Amino acid sequence: MEREATALIAKIDVMGGAVSAIEEGFIQDQIASASYQYQMAIERNEKIIVGVNKYISKDISVTPLLKLDEAVEQNQIERLAAFKQNRDQSLVAQKLATIKETSETAENLMPSVIDAVENHCTLGEIANVLREVWGEYKG
Repeated sequence: MEREATALIAKIDVMGGAVSAIEEGFIQDQIASASYQYQMAIERNEKIIVGVNKYISKDISVTPLLKLDEAVEQNQIERLAAFKQNRDQSLVAQKLATIKETSETAENLMPSVIDAVENHCTLGEIANVLREVWGEYKG
């Protein structure tokens, strides 16, 4: 296993590093191949998963789906609106701009993200800024 990992890392290095390997689809292919091999081992009973391919219970109980009252959704929407209304909008815009600027460099992004969260930026707002800069993976 260790020898395989070393060979894989060497191959990625030859390709020009992890970013190049991802751009060429190599990493995704390796993950897909490993997933397929894993599933085949389960199906051949070479890999035992309790409750899946061995020691399967005859007693099958169905857990009912959790149904949320629409009032819960509406309450959360109202709470988010109030949260956004009661914060310093110019400070939020400034923190999101800092994230955008930092994400366009090789600088560590985490301090900017933490600062933004501490100054009431939402996860959605932060994610939108990062999508704007980096795009979205469409595998």
